[in-house]
Amino acid sequence: MPPFPPDSVETKASWAVASVALFILGMSFGAAWITAVALKDIANEVGGARSVPALASALAWLGSGIGGIIMSRIADRIGTRWTVIFGSLMIGLGLLISTFGPPWPLWIGHGLFIGLIGIGGINAPLYIYVSRWFDRRRGSALALISSGTYLAGAMWPPIFERAIANFGWRQAMLWYALAEVVVVAPLAAIYFRAPPEVILPAAVSGTGSSKARVLGWPPNAVFALMCGAAVLCCIPMAMPQAHLVAFCSDLGISRSAGALMLSVLLGTAFLSRQIWGVISDRIGGLATVLIGSAWQAASMTALLLTQNEAGLFTVAAAFGLGFSGIIPAYVLAVRELFPASEASWRIPTLLLFTAGGMAGGGWIAGLLYDHLGYYAPAFATGIGANILNLLIVSVLVGRKRQLAV
Repeated sequence: MPPFPPDSVETKASWAVASVALFILGMSFGAAWITAVALKDIANEVGGARSVPALASALAWLGSGIGGIIMSRIADRIGTRWTVIFGSLMIGLGLLISTFGPPWPLWIGHGLFIGLIGIGGINAPLYIYVSRWFDRRRGSALALISSGTYLAGAMWPPIFERAIANFGWRQAMLWYALAEVVVVAPLAAIYFRAPPEVILPAAVSGTGSSKARVLGWPPNAVFALMCGAAVLCCIPMAMPQAHLVAFCSDLGISRSAGALMLSVLLGTAFLSRQIWGVISDRIGGLATVLIGSAWQAASMTALLLTQNEAGLFTVAAAFGLGFSGIIPAYVLAVRELFPASEASWRIPTLLLFTAGGMAGGGWIAGLLYDHLGYYAPAFATGIGANILNLLIVSVLVGRKRQLAV
């Protein structure tokens, strides 16, 4: 039997597009990791307040979520190729502006340029764009491209740590800005042509009616529950990613070891996400979210209780293995439960809530540290949010199974 049935939109070109999208996301999200690695260096310039660089990272996440809604609509009109090229230029400009801070140029560079019109023009539009190249292995494809942020986290922190130690965080941002623009813009121009999936208007397809029920409930009620769950799972997800290097330093572990630990966390996330993609194709998006969220809660608890270097490396790897499948599984669940004609607004809206959770988690951890002087209360807050997420997702999974009987 041929690998791609005649009625499938999937071809070898689909995987080529997905691979290029992965690489572009890996370059684009690399911009935000400089601030995570240099968190203490930047904080030292504003009296040691870690909430200042943490807020910059938070604004980049939040901006990318808001920008994703706007830029996805624009991408539907002019093509994803152009929003990605524009986004890459804005990320470079945002890094340049950030070097004039902290605090305000850092916040503006990250929130407006790197987040809102930079990653916002790349991340959500690429989720929608790549999902339209696949119909049989969509979960695996979404898992692949959503690994871009973790590919960035696996590759860049050790490199940034050396660059920051030798040249300073500002010079690291400037050099990376140049590399990001030179690499991303040409790749987008060459590879991102019109996708093969034809999206029929809701009135024509008959599947987009606002009266249609999802899981036996009003569609927007189900979507609201998914968005709320997304915020709650991303709060704990962000905390180790934004603060692991600084947390290690507080325990007497070198920054180079902390950067390597962050690389291990995100490297295992990248590798395991491909496995989660295969799993989600078999069991569905919501069930995958439930399993990944439970694993994340257990790993976060272990992080709270671990203080030595070897133990933290182990916990970091376990954390990466667990949380990595959650966000693409949410996107897959949207495509499973809602009409394709609604993907261009539901997917970026959901990603806005995940970005809001990532923004809130990183900033809350920095704020609690500034007030209390240690990270345990922040990690405990993250665990509480994770438990609430598990309750919501359990309701949705239970409802789906009930209707399947």
